[in-house]
Amino acid sequence: MDNRKYRVKLSRIVEENKLEFIHKSSNYEETYLTTADVNRPALQLTGFYDYFDPERLQVLGIVETTYLKTLTTEQRLEAFEEYMRYDFPALILCHEVEVLPECVEMAEKYDRNVLVTNEDTSNFQANVITALHKYLAPRITTHGVLVEVYGEGMLILGDSGIGKSETALELIKRGHRLIADDAVEIRRIDSNTLLGSAPDNIRYYMELRGIGIINVRYLYGMGAVKGASMVEMIVNLEPWEDGKAYDRLGIVQDYEEILGISLPSITIPVRPGRNLAVILEVAAMNNRQKKAGYNAAEALASAIDAEVDGGFF
Repeated sequence: MDNRKYRVKLSRIVEENKLEFIHKSSNYEETYLTTADVNRPALQLTGFYDYFDPERLQVLGIVETTYLKTLTTEQRLEAFEEYMRYDFPALILCHEVEVLPECVEMAEKYDRNVLVTNEDTSNFQANVITALHKYLAPRITTHGVLVEVYGEGMLILGDSGIGKSETALELIKRGHRLIADDAVEIRRIDSNTLLGSAPDNIRYYMELRGIGIINVRYLYGMGAVKGASMVEMIVNLEPWEDGKAYDRLGIVQDYEEILGISLPSITIPVRPGRNLAVILEVAAMNNRQKKAGYNAAEALASAIDAEVDGGFF
């Protein structure tokens, strides 16, 4: 997955991880990360630069520092000078390793960002890769509502005016959580996972025809909202059409694809008198059961087949 069309400011990663500066470059505020990969420059500090990607965040730990201490001052200067010529976004020193004066000297000479953390190298690397995958993930924005119902991230789609927001509001009143209304930003954070959230400027707001804009967090409290959720199923709301054949068994599971990932999809016909919130609660629980290996429609069909084979009909 090539994430390089997206970017995140280096300052965001620095603030989130509470990193401290050894040297701050003059272009720090304009420095962006464009790849979720990180690099530990052990080979580079020995002089091997084949396949070196300077766009990656650089992470230096105890192993590299221990090696550098075996070198003479002149050798360390030479190693850091060759390394700092590359315009990488930042070098992070982990595990409170000793800050070598040759590293600082060359960082100042070539104006490179060098920071330090007391975090274990492996832990820091894992955390920052996870964060970068989230920030740099391929994404789309779709018109719909995302709610979390019994732990299932449910994307509600349908024409304008069909009742998506009203249904979501009823679900919120029943104890479920709103993630996004109207505009849902969906990111593919790995090969099988979609993460949905709201754009920052409309987070926790809902539009209700006849009332206007409401803030769900202020009306119902923090327990009624969530910043982000996995997108695990799609519900399409459509007007009821007399004479149209609707699925009444659910043996055949439909799927829809978002960013190359297939999600289970159901279509709910809407007409006066149908309690959509209850129906969507059942849909969420049914989807959880299917993921756990139980399909009620298939179980019923198997029981009927067994009775037929046994001669009861």
